[in-house]
Amino acid sequence: MTQEYALVNGRLLTITQGVIEEGSIWVKDGKIHAIGADLDLPKELEQIDLQGAWVTPGLIDAHTHISNFGEPGMMRAIATSDGNEMTKPVTPAIRAIDALYPFDPAIKKVRNAGITTACTLPGSGNLIGGRSVVYKLRGRTVEEMVIPGKEQMKMALGENPKTNYAQRHMIYTRMGNAEQMREALYDAVTYAEQKEEAEKKGEYFAKDINKEALIPVVKGEMRCRIHSHRADDIMTAVRIAEEFGLKFSIEHCTEGYKIADFLADKKVQAVVGPMSMTPYKQEIWGMRLENAGELVKAGVRICLTSDTSSHTCYLPIEAGILTAYGLPEEEALKALTINPATLLGIEDRAGSLEVGKDADIAVFTGHPLLNTTRCKMTIIDGKIFHDEIQDSYLELDYASFQA
Repeated sequence: MTQEYALVNGRLLTITQGVIEEGSIWVKDGKIHAIGADLDLPKELEQIDLQGAWVTPGLIDAHTHISNFGEPGMMRAIATSDGNEMTKPVTPAIRAIDALYPFDPAIKKVRNAGITTACTLPGSGNLIGGRSVVYKLRGRTVEEMVIPGKEQMKMALGENPKTNYAQRHMIYTRMGNAEQMREALYDAVTYAEQKEEAEKKGEYFAKDINKEALIPVVKGEMRCRIHSHRADDIMTAVRIAEEFGLKFSIEHCTEGYKIADFLADKKVQAVVGPMSMTPYKQEIWGMRLENAGELVKAGVRICLTSDTSSHTCYLPIEAGILTAYGLPEEEALKALTINPATLLGIEDRAGSLEVGKDADIAVFTGHPLLNTTRCKMTIIDGKIFHDEIQDSYLELDYASFQA
């Protein structure tokens, strides 16, 4: 396949500019060069006839654990699981990029479902768990995959840090969660002030790797992704964020429907999911499929997540289920495209089908949110990685870890 070609005769869901029937996308040098219903395409340009297939921008999951909750799984998961560094409750210097494995089998499986960009976060075992990594689902090295400069800080409240550290006699209560998070942020503020003063005076300043990692957080330059399921934990997260002037989003927001008006008034962004949770712990007993719809109805901008590894391939189906419980179809599509792109700071290059954006494109046999639909083609930066349209057969290569 050349670097220049056109996808023709598709039903284009542009996300930001409506639906284009019998539309074409001219791909050139990894970008969307032109898009429309009546493009004047050069005669010599290679064309791929989509035969009326549905086309979306490459889908985005803003909260995954692809690679750092490694697969295949093992009974003693420490061999492949790199998601939580639970040696102490505050580990902001941890970086998810250091556990990103380009040949993790989840990458190909998820990419073949039409997902082209992901954000892998450290797990929620710690109060402050470390920096995320945003990347395209392609490449043989981390450096090829990563979109640099888009790191965000994972934080967590509720049962996970509380129960993980109670047995070590470190944190017993939600009050303790909040206190230790505040202490870490306060220490970072103090550290930043002392560092700046020392630099002004030209004095030596002994650096601390964990406090250094929190400087952009307390300066409001790096978004915090705060895991909070229960309504009271969500409120605590908002309270702490306002105290320290943090830029933040609420991850999971499972009981958000109980306080949807409050979250809308505060202009809180929420990453909702996973939608297939069972009540395996107390803080998610209040999970409702109506949650996403109620949040959007109140005015909260949401993204949707599967919060997992290879199971991320079912995210479009889970989003479709939510449309049966009050989430408008248009908002469900935005929650898989332009909303996560905006949350991750990559909306200038991903999340919609627009001229000048990266040619990250997914082609589906039918409506992308239906469980009767399958992804026929996945394109990232103009390169076709998954193709059931031109291939004469579907390659069932389950053993391949090729990225």
